Amino acid sequence: MSLFNIFDMSGSALSAQSVRLNTVASNMANAETASSTAEGVYRSRQPLFAAVLQQQGGAAPTQAGVRVTGVVESNAPPRMEYMPGHPLANEEGYVFFPAINMVEEMANMMSASRNYQNNVEMMNTVQQLMLRTLQLGQR
Repeated sequence: MSLFNIFDMSGSALSAQSVRLNTVASNMANAETASSTAEGVYRSRQPLFAAVLQQQGGAAPTQAGVRVTGVVESNAPPRMEYMPGHPLANEEGYVFFPAINMVEEMANMMSASRNYQNNVEMMNTVQQLMLRTLQLGQR
């Protein structure tokens, strides 16, 4: 595996964590979105990741990384609240809200943010090591 492949691997992880952060932000922004029907309520979304390993003749992988294979919606039942005066209340006076746990979303956001930071740090470290390696020949 070439040192330059580390940038590809880390870049794919940055892209995946960016998708994860965007889905968390969407979930948090829509956590209190009301609907008059259970079918029309916002559903929380989660990205699905897959490891990427490619080999070219040798036993060791020549390229590695992660990719987003899709984004799935939650099938959790919506939260029903009795609010007869609400403009979106149904005939029984219930309003439907997404089943989103803000504590879980915050933990997910912190984890994605930390993973993103770690990959940026890894890219910076590899860059510094490569520059120092080039400087060895100048002495």
